[in-house]
Parts: sequence; structure tokens; C-alpha cells
Amino acid sequence: MSYEHLSLERRGQVAIATLRRPEKLNALNGRLQDEQRDVCRAVEEDDELRVLILTGDGRGFSAGADLTAGGRAGGDEGPPPQGERLDEYGWIGRQAISVYRMTKPTIAAVNGVAAGAGMSLALACDIRVGSVKARFKTVFVERSLSPDSGMSYFLPRIVGYSRAADLIFSSRSVDSEEAYRIGLLDRVVSHERLLDEAIELANQIATWPPMAVRSAKRVLQRNLLNDLEAALREEYAGLGYARRAPNDARESIASFLEKRAPKFTGT
Repeated sequence: MSYEHLSLERRGQVAIATLRRPEKLNALNGRLQDEQRDVCRAVEEDDELRVLILTGDGRGFSAGADLTAGGRAGGDEGPPPQGERLDEYGWIGRQAISVYRMTKPTIAAVNGVAAGAGMSLALACDIRVGSVKARFKTVFVERSLSPDSGMSYFLPRIVGYSRAADLIFSSRSVDSEEAYRIGLLDRVVSHERLLDEAIELANQIATWPPMAVRSAKRVLQRNLLNDLEAALREEYAGLGYARRAPNDARESIASFLEKRAPKFTGT
């Protein structure tokens, strides 16, 4: 499938989606957001793919909403076009939902600036690998807006409330070193090695039983708001979900006893 502002590449069991508006630092217009959501659906429905990497072309991951295009990315651009359906979380929430609801792991390979809704896109991913050139900026208050695209949900859960408040209220820029220190980035690598390192991590994840990985993600997400008792119930249910692939369950034991690398099929 071809896209106007995005490319989708397969590397074995790993999908790489690259935002391709480098002349605009991959700023999000309506078309790009539609394509991003379509890619998430396509990867989710493809049983051969186990991990999705999101990254940007050129100097930026995504500079956020495109204020020059008259599109509908982020709250910066006012109400949606006439006739566009609103839902319970508003049209600005569809980007966050499309990434967060994926059952497969997602990795943001942050190659440069991630600002506003572009920062929200990176935060929606399960893991963030950044190059030394990665930079984050919340931006919203500078546009006389409050956070959208999921930032108010993801950011305090990643860095804590007071740090999230600091970053949002001050709208200051955060470089890769500080981003790693406060947890915005999980790994920092050389700029030249960014995609290779992200693919290596994705391949490592893809070697494990896919149902077990999906169950682990599901339990982590559901237990973000649970107390201990509810969390334990989710974990117990998750064990059954992970074992829906009986061949992988048997392979995990057989490969251990036979002292060989396992081969998991998802069945």
C-alpha cells in the first residue's frame, strides 16, 4: 500500500512506519494522521508482523500540528471540518487511540524534534529510543492551548506529575540527555545507529511468543489505574491469555530442556 506522507517497510516480523514530510519537520496534517492510523490498523491485522517502529524522515520526528496547512491535526487548528463526526474523546484523540490500542508492541525511534502532538505520538508508543539529536517540547501553552493527543495521560505516567507539570507549564526544550534521565527516553544511541538499534530491539521482542508479549502489554496497560488486588486479577487472567498459543507454550519448555534457541510461531 502506498501513502502520500508516510512509508511502511517490512523487515521480517518488524514494521517500520516513517513520517515523510521532512520539509515541514514531519508536522502533522490531516492526511498524515489518517495515514498513520491506517498503518496502525494494517500492522495490527497482519499476523506476520509483531512489532511496529514509528520514526521520522530528515531532521525531525514530528514538529506537531501543521499550522500552515489548514489541516485538522491537534487542537491548534480549531474545530474539525464541517460534517466530520465527533466521538466521545474528540477528533484530536484518534491519534493516541490508534497507537495505544494496538496489541502489538510499538517503538518510537526519535530522530530529532518531537513537539506538541508529535511529542504525544512518541509518548503513545510503548518504548522510546532516541538519537543524541532527539529533543522534546510540549508547545501547547505557547499556542494558548492545553495538552491534547493524549499528552495529559501519557506524560505524567512516564515522568511523574510534577515533571509533567514542569514540561507543560514552562514549554521548555528537553535534550536527549535530560530526556533519558527523566524517563522520556528509554535508550539513547548515536544518531547514525538509531534505526539499527530500534530494529535490533524490535527483533529481540519479536523472538518471544507473540501471545505472551501481547498479554504482557495488556496487563501493563490495564494495571496503570488498578489497585493491587485488581492488578493480581488481571495478571491471573493474563496468564490464560498468554497460553492461548499451546504450541508456543510447549516450545518454550522443549527449547529450554534441549538447550537450543526457541522458535515461536504464535500458535
